[in-house]
Amino acid sequence: MNGSTRPAPRVAVVAEFYPSHRDPVLGVWAHRQALAARDAGAEIRVLVLNRLIPPRASLAAGPAGAARALAARVSEPLAQTLDGLSVTHVPYASPPRQRFYPSWGRWAAAPLAVALRHLRRSFDFDLVHAHNAVPAGDAARIAAGGVPLIVSVHGGDVLHTALRGPAGAAAVRRGLGAAQLVLANSRGVAELARAAGAGETRVVHLGSDLPPIRRERLGASPPSLVTVGHLVARKRQADVLRALSVLGRRHPRLRYTIIGDGPERGALEALADRLEVAERVEFLGQLDPAEALARARRATLFVMPSTEEAFGVAYIEAMAAGIPAIGCRGEPGPEEIAAAGDGFLLVPPGDIERLTQRIDELLSDPQRMREAAQRARATVAENFTWERCGEETLAAYRRLTR
Repeated sequence: MNGSTRPAPRVAVVAEFYPSHRDPVLGVWAHRQALAARDAGAEIRVLVLNRLIPPRASLAAGPAGAARALAARVSEPLAQTLDGLSVTHVPYASPPRQRFYPSWGRWAAAPLAVALRHLRRSFDFDLVHAHNAVPAGDAARIAAGGVPLIVSVHGGDVLHTALRGPAGAAAVRRGLGAAQLVLANSRGVAELARAAGAGETRVVHLGSDLPPIRRERLGASPPSLVTVGHLVARKRQADVLRALSVLGRRHPRLRYTIIGDGPERGALEALADRLEVAERVEFLGQLDPAEALARARRATLFVMPSTEEAFGVAYIEAMAAGIPAIGCRGEPGPEEIAAAGDGFLLVPPGDIERLTQRIDELLSDPQRMREAAQRARATVAENFTWERCGEETLAAYRRLTR
């Protein structure tokens, strides 16, 4: 806990993406930052914008699947406790994401205003901290009634929503422009946020816990690669599969574990079959965050050469356990992690040959691998812990409550 004698800032966190009974993985980074800020000395309550209408993808499962998705959303308990934090779900309705996502903040504003008024009866919050300008920041702008507003930008606002057209750019500008302070998860994202309408901006990195150092002897088990992420094209698990097919000649025992789920799973499984590596690839699907982390930390290398990567907590979580990581050059988060220290390697986007070479260099040189593992952990310990994230988040709160 923070030793300051100043009153603890009382903060209402508002988020679209947040872990729930329905999906314990969604937005886990927002939850971890809230926990870190609480542990640093802030008082936190969380309001989650719970859109009642299921995504269009649920319709692919037919009427029964769509009905199950709707039932899961409607039945989500409004009041929950997660790791000691009070979490309240705020149901709202809005039109389809594909065309109307920029307007979702306005659709959520009225229910959020009611939830904030109700919260204030028992928790007289000093400020609102919204995760993402759209829809949370835009909704809070309308609903919070002049309460100081902080907006965190995690990438989606400036890498997707603001680029979807005038309506998206305007919604992001509204949400960012209403904030007294904008928090970005990397310097690159901070620059994009300022260009999209943010005023005063600070960089607050997300982080990782530091687990006990792995004691097992390097090479005692078959070498393995791992990726943790949504199965979408930009995460580029397909690149790793192609590298695996080439590496098989020099590293026949090498295996690849893919943790996560998403629309690309079928295509990735088919690609593994075509490349004749399916017997060395394990698709684990979406796991509980703790289980996903434990499985990932059994690997030799974390490999995710993804694009549009604003930060990348998954890299940091692997590196904290002494697992070197490989990401994509030219992306805001990976460039910043690589600049902070060693143990994180970058390859050009879509360059299968260079990706294969980087993996081979580490697997073929145990001494180099050991040094990379040590440096990876040191990079996280010095720059990217949850404790540091909590202290910096608390400092941002105090900036608006002094």
